[in-house]
Amino acid sequence: MHSMAIVEWGKALQPVDAPNPVPQGTEVLVRVTGCGVCHSDIHIQDGYMDMGGGRKVEYGKVGFKLPHTLGHEIVGEVVALGPQATGSKIGQRYVVFPWIGCGQCEFCKRGDELLCSNGRALGVRANGGYADHVLVPHPKYLVDFSGVNEALAATYACSGLTAYSALRKLAHLGPEETIVIIGAGGVGLSAVMIAPAAVKAKIVVADISDRKRDAALKAGASAVYDNNDKDAVKNLRAATQFGAGAGGAIDFVGAPATAQFGVNALRRGGTMVQVGLAGGDTPFGILTFMQRMLTITGSYVGSLEELKELMALVKAGKITAIPVATKPLKDVNLVLDDMRAGKINGRIVVTP
Repeated sequence: MHSMAIVEWGKALQPVDAPNPVPQGTEVLVRVTGCGVCHSDIHIQDGYMDMGGGRKVEYGKVGFKLPHTLGHEIVGEVVALGPQATGSKIGQRYVVFPWIGCGQCEFCKRGDELLCSNGRALGVRANGGYADHVLVPHPKYLVDFSGVNEALAATYACSGLTAYSALRKLAHLGPEETIVIIGAGGVGLSAVMIAPAAVKAKIVVADISDRKRDAALKAGASAVYDNNDKDAVKNLRAATQFGAGAGGAIDFVGAPATAQFGVNALRRGGTMVQVGLAGGDTPFGILTFMQRMLTITGSYVGSLEELKELMALVKAGKITAIPVATKPLKDVNLVLDDMRAGKINGRIVVTP
């Protein structure tokens, strides 16, 4: 098996070769045909997550072993089955649900594997899809994508799923309401395109990049705002019902400034959905939430059932496709560098 893996924290990925794994029990061996490149891969490559206030979680100190193969937006073909693996056939192609838990705890039993404290997420805790093969624990994590472009289908395993799950947390808002999406990178842009199938509210976008604001308008946003404009919040609120503010905000960046922008844009009783991983401390006071009766909720990727719901919408033609480009796996370091520099519109999928 050939992969591009982390062999030293904070350094470029390196080629690593090993024998193909042999599936045991319910395991399935998938030949990877594409794997999306995600911004969270950069954090793992760096070797730490910024928790704010000068605190860091260093992956090497919490059980991560090197070499480690990144990549969790995986699509591929089943090439081998363990003796207890039923429900899929050799030769079939699937999107792989990567957010896999221990399978034994109450979270896993009720379908919330992404909340499992002993998770085995592919590309995060287990080796992932920046490789020519990946081992999947059970066929239930394989989701049909027939009729959908293969590279596009890969992106729904994380960026699409993350956007869909975040939007569904605001599904209670009516058509007279406004949802502001903060950050029009790959995940935020996916949210703009998924929104008509997931929520009833009007979608506006805030981003500091002219290029990304233009992309958001082309993707269907009703209006766009520059976060750096001192009048952006005032103008956004003025355009909402009664000038009261947005009913919901989704922060796909996760920096102090973007979190503050989202809270400032909300009406009383609004809901803030926090998604992005940029790090840092929350910049607003506790009393803000009490006095304005705001709700803040975290949203981390999504469940297996949500991925199935999302793929059904995609297969039914109800979601506009995000721009996707493919690059060879050997160039994944260049892709990660471009993503780090904010040069990518849409998504990039690497192919072995």
